[in-house]
Amino acid sequence: MKFLIAFQLFFILFFSNAQWSNDLQTAKETSQKEHKLILLNFSGSDWCAPCIMLKKEVFSSDEFKELAVEKLVLLRADFPRLKKNRLSDEDTRENEVLAEKYNPEGKFPLTLLLDADGSVIASWDGYNGKKDETLAKIKSAIYE
Repeated sequence: MKFLIAFQLFFILFFSNAQWSNDLQTAKETSQKEHKLILLNFSGSDWCAPCIMLKKEVFSSDEFKELAVEKLVLLRADFPRLKKNRLSDEDTRENEVLAEKYNPEGKFPLTLLLDADGSVIASWDGYNGKKDETLAKIKSAIYE
């Protein structure tokens, strides 16, 4: 039995890995089709220390990946500053549209949970460096 559970976890984490996108319309369609919520994260991937920590400690964790595969469509609006990390013009426009609608104050990191229509269910401003607490907040909002 333990082997079966371990195998299922391995399969989920390595073969069904949830991917981040920046296309809201596709995320909404996937959310409706798969009956999942949308997790939208605003990040400054090369300049925002809390953003980098959130990605490394929470979004890269096995626990989050498993949750994401089962319950979430992942959407990221990244705003890098370094020239070497510059996004395509299309990706930049997509991110700016997301920011205008969901992050007009320009907070980083900002994470929102959206329903399939794009309405905000919950939001978290910043990252306090507490992985377990952050995961608990996300889970609580998903299962409410």
